[in-house]
Amino acid sequence: MKGIIFTEFMELVEEKFGLDVLDEVLEMSGDEGIYTAVGSYDHRDLVKLIVNLSKKTNIDPETLQQVFGQTVFKTLLASIPESASIGASSSTFQFIRHVEDYIHVEVKKLYSDAEPPKFHFISESETDMVMDYQSARCMSHVCLGLIEGCAEHFGEKVNVEMTPQSDDNSTVRFSLTLV
Repeated sequence: MKGIIFTEFMELVEEKFGLDVLDEVLEMSGDEGIYTAVGSYDHRDLVKLIVNLSKKTNIDPETLQQVFGQTVFKTLLASIPESASIGASSSTFQFIRHVEDYIHVEVKKLYSDAEPPKFHFISESETDMVMDYQSARCMSHVCLGLIEGCAEHFGEKVNVEMTPQSDDNSTVRFSLTLV
């Protein structure tokens, strides 16, 4: 997992809960908290940080992941090069398609060790999109938050339903409806 995810997570924890909580979560996790935005790290370290933040704050891990996804969307959007033609996207659905069709492809070219999630599009109309999110990292609630952050960016209201398609949540069906 790219380091920008770790650095943004730690910034969010410090901003929302304070430096003392961040330090305690790092200590609980046996983590020194030394990450660079361009480095690659084991996603299990982030999971450990989220679980320990949940223990510390009594906020369930899924909610923490969702809020993180909402928050990190703007940072990830800003990190996308202009050559990625994001400007061609004028809606949440267009952007989500662009993420799968272009951004994830480019990420794999730039970082040979990257394993971005996959989106398998089931159906799409002007007001509805159904897709399966597939990731060995099982962080579908981060994806939910990213979708919500994306909709906010485009000034759209989107209802999202999540339906697990596997026992380990490595595949989750997202049903999105514009309202």
